[in-house]
Amino acid sequence: MTIKFLAGVDEVGRGCLAGPVMSAAIILNNKIDKKILVDSKTISHKKRCKLANYIIHNSYSIGIGISTNVEIDQLNIHNATLLSMERAILNLCIKPNLIYVDGLYKPETSIKAKCFIKGDSRFPEISAASIVAKVLRDNEMLYLNEKTIVYSFNKNKGYPTKDHKMALEKFGPSIYHRKTFNPVYQMSLS
Repeated sequence: MTIKFLAGVDEVGRGCLAGPVMSAAIILNNKIDKKILVDSKTISHKKRCKLANYIIHNSYSIGIGISTNVEIDQLNIHNATLLSMERAILNLCIKPNLIYVDGLYKPETSIKAKCFIKGDSRFPEISAASIVAKVLRDNEMLYLNEKTIVYSFNKNKGYPTKDHKMALEKFGPSIYHRKTFNPVYQMSLS
Protein backbone atom coordinates (compact mmCIF):
# COMPACT_ATOMS: atom_id res chain seq x y z
CA MET A 1 0.00 0.00 0.00
CA THR A 2 1.34 3.41 -0.98
CA ILE A 3 0.79 6.30 1.44
CA LYS A 4 -0.57 9.39 -0.27
CA PHE A 5 0.30 12.85 0.99
CA LEU A 6 -1.54 16.08 0.19
CA ALA A 7 0.27 19.38 0.70
CA GLY A 8 -1.46 22.74 1.01
CA VAL A 9 0.42 25.84 -0.22
CA ASP A 10 -0.29 29.52 0.37
CA GLU A 11 1.60 32.81 0.38
CA VAL A 12 1.48 36.03 2.37
CA GLY A 13 2.67 39.54 1.58
CA ARG A 14 1.88 40.13 -2.09
CA GLY A 15 0.34 43.56 -1.54
CA CYS A 16 3.01 44.98 0.78
CA LEU A 17 5.38 47.82 0.04
CA ALA A 18 8.17 46.26 2.08
CA GLY A 19 9.55 42.91 3.14
CA PRO A 20 9.46 39.49 1.52
CA VAL A 21 6.65 37.42 0.14
CA MET A 22 6.55 34.24 2.21
CA SER A 23 4.96 30.86 1.45
CA ALA A 24 4.30 27.72 3.43
CA ALA A 25 3.70 24.18 2.20
CA ILE A 26 2.20 21.84 4.77
CA ILE A 27 1.35 18.16 4.98
CA LEU A 28 -1.00 17.71 7.93
CA ASN A 29 -1.00 14.54 9.99
CA ASN A 30 -4.17 12.47 10.28
CA LYS A 31 -4.83 13.40 13.91
CA ILE A 32 -5.15 17.16 13.42
CA ASP A 33 -8.56 18.73 14.00
CA LYS A 34 -9.25 20.14 10.53
CA LYS A 35 -12.45 21.88 11.65
CA ILE A 36 -10.46 24.57 13.49
CA LEU A 37 -8.31 25.45 10.46
CA VAL A 38 -9.65 28.57 8.77
CA ASP A 39 -8.44 31.38 6.52
CA SER A 40 -5.71 33.29 8.40
CA LYS A 41 -7.31 36.63 7.51
CA THR A 42 -10.47 35.76 9.50
CA ILE A 43 -8.82 35.30 12.91
CA SER A 44 -6.94 37.45 15.39
CA HIS A 45 -3.16 37.56 15.66
CA LYS A 46 -3.30 35.78 19.02
CA LYS A 47 -5.44 32.94 17.66
CA ARG A 48 -3.25 32.67 14.54
CA CYS A 49 -0.16 32.22 16.73
CA LYS A 50 -1.86 29.50 18.81
CA LEU A 51 -3.06 27.72 15.67
CA ALA A 52 0.36 27.99 14.03
CA ASN A 53 1.91 26.27 17.04
CA TYR A 54 -0.78 23.58 16.92
CA ILE A 55 -0.23 23.07 13.18
CA ILE A 56 3.55 22.84 13.56
CA HIS A 57 3.13 20.13 16.19
CA ASN A 58 0.53 18.23 14.13
CA SER A 59 2.07 18.11 10.67
CA TYR A 60 4.15 15.50 8.93
CA SER A 61 6.13 18.16 7.11
CA ILE A 62 6.34 21.93 6.74
CA GLY A 63 8.32 23.75 4.07
CA ILE A 64 8.89 27.50 4.04
CA GLY A 65 9.79 29.58 0.99
CA ILE A 66 10.78 33.22 0.82
CA SER A 67 11.32 35.69 -2.01
CA THR A 68 13.06 38.84 -0.82
CA ASN A 69 12.09 42.37 -1.74
CA VAL A 70 15.12 42.43 -4.08
CA GLU A 71 13.88 39.29 -5.86
CA ILE A 72 10.40 40.80 -6.07
CA ASP A 73 11.86 43.86 -7.80
CA GLN A 74 13.91 41.69 -10.18
CA LEU A 75 11.25 39.10 -11.06
CA ASN A 76 7.95 40.97 -10.41
CA ILE A 77 5.54 40.02 -7.63
CA HIS A 78 3.79 37.27 -9.59
CA ASN A 79 6.99 35.37 -10.42
CA ALA A 80 8.51 36.00 -6.98
CA THR A 81 5.36 34.59 -5.35
CA LEU A 82 5.54 31.45 -7.49
CA LEU A 83 9.24 31.14 -6.63
CA SER A 84 8.52 31.36 -2.90
CA MET A 85 5.85 28.66 -3.30
CA GLU A 86 8.26 26.45 -5.25
CA ARG A 87 10.87 26.88 -2.51
CA ALA A 88 8.32 25.97 0.16
CA ILE A 89 7.42 22.77 -1.71
CA LEU A 90 11.09 21.88 -2.20
CA ASN A 91 11.69 22.42 1.53
CA LEU A 92 9.18 19.72 2.52
CA CYS A 93 10.99 16.69 3.94
CA ILE A 94 8.23 14.44 2.54
CA LYS A 95 7.37 14.59 -1.14
CA PRO A 96 3.59 14.98 -1.54
CA ASN A 97 1.58 13.16 -4.21
CA LEU A 98 -0.67 16.18 -4.75
CA ILE A 99 -0.50 19.89 -4.00
CA TYR A 100 -3.44 22.24 -3.40
CA VAL A 101 -2.44 25.84 -4.12
CA ASP A 102 -4.39 28.92 -3.08
CA GLY A 103 -5.05 31.18 -6.07
CA LEU A 104 -5.09 31.02 -9.83
CA TYR A 105 -1.49 30.06 -10.53
CA LYS A 106 0.70 27.18 -9.43
CA PRO A 107 4.47 27.08 -9.12
CA GLU A 108 6.62 24.94 -11.40
CA THR A 109 6.92 21.50 -9.88
CA SER A 110 7.01 17.90 -11.03
CA ILE A 111 4.26 17.15 -8.51
CA LYS A 112 0.64 17.31 -9.63
CA ALA A 113 -0.90 20.56 -8.38
CA LYS A 114 -4.39 22.05 -8.41
CA CYS A 115 -5.26 25.71 -7.93
CA PHE A 116 -8.26 26.94 -5.98
CA ILE A 117 -9.59 30.48 -5.70
CA LYS A 118 -10.20 31.20 -2.00
CA GLY A 119 -8.63 27.83 -1.25
CA ASP A 120 -7.57 29.11 2.19
CA SER A 121 -11.24 29.12 3.21
CA ARG A 122 -12.07 25.81 1.48
CA PHE A 123 -9.30 23.35 2.31
CA PRO A 124 -7.74 22.82 5.76
CA GLU A 125 -4.34 22.08 4.20
CA ILE A 126 -4.28 25.49 2.52
CA SER A 127 -5.70 27.16 5.64
CA ALA A 128 -2.86 25.68 7.69
CA ALA A 129 -0.30 26.97 5.18
CA SER A 130 -1.96 30.39 5.26
CA ILE A 131 -1.81 30.54 9.06
CA VAL A 132 1.83 29.45 9.36
CA ALA A 133 2.99 31.74 6.52
CA LYS A 134 1.15 34.73 8.03
CA VAL A 135 2.63 34.20 11.50
CA LEU A 136 6.15 33.78 10.11
CA ARG A 137 5.89 36.84 7.88
CA ASP A 138 4.43 38.96 10.69
CA ASN A 139 7.37 37.91 12.87
CA GLU A 140 9.78 38.86 10.07
CA MET A 141 8.16 42.30 9.85
CA LEU A 142 8.47 42.73 13.63
CA TYR A 143 12.19 41.99 13.23
CA LEU A 144 12.49 44.50 10.37
CA ASN A 145 10.66 47.05 12.52
CA GLU A 146 13.55 46.90 15.00
CA LYS A 147 15.92 47.79 12.15
CA THR A 148 13.79 50.64 10.72
CA ILE A 149 11.37 51.79 13.40
CA VAL A 150 10.13 54.89 11.54
CA TYR A 151 7.92 52.85 9.16
CA SER A 152 5.92 51.13 11.95
CA PHE A 153 6.24 47.67 10.41
CA ASN A 154 5.12 46.34 13.79
CA LYS A 155 1.68 47.84 13.06
CA ASN A 156 1.32 47.78 9.26
CA LYS A 157 3.45 44.68 8.44
CA GLY A 158 4.65 46.51 5.33
CA TYR A 159 1.19 47.17 3.90
CA PRO A 160 0.48 50.64 2.42
CA THR A 161 -1.30 52.28 5.35
CA LYS A 162 -1.63 56.04 5.64
CA ASP A 163 1.09 56.20 8.33
CA HIS A 164 3.42 54.01 6.28
CA LYS A 165 3.02 56.27 3.25
CA MET A 166 3.62 59.37 5.39
CA ALA A 167 6.84 57.81 6.74
CA LEU A 168 7.95 57.05 3.18
CA GLU A 169 7.38 60.69 2.20
CA LYS A 170 9.31 61.93 5.22
CA PHE A 171 12.21 59.45 5.32
CA GLY A 172 12.26 57.85 1.87
CA PRO A 173 12.38 54.07 1.35
CA SER A 174 14.50 51.65 3.38
CA ILE A 175 16.55 48.79 1.98
CA TYR A 176 13.57 46.53 2.79
CA HIS A 177 11.15 48.39 0.53
CA ARG A 178 10.12 47.12 -2.88
CA LYS A 179 11.50 49.68 -5.32
CA THR A 180 9.12 48.69 -8.14
CA PHE A 181 5.95 49.24 -6.07
CA ASN A 182 4.17 52.59 -5.95
CA PRO A 183 4.56 54.98 -4.19
CA VAL A 184 8.18 53.82 -3.69
CA TYR A 185 8.76 53.64 -7.45
CA GLN A 186 7.41 57.17 -7.98
CA MET A 187 9.83 58.48 -5.35
CA SER A 188 12.78 57.16 -7.36
CA LEU A 189 11.60 59.16 -10.39
CA SER A 190 11.60 62.49 -8.59
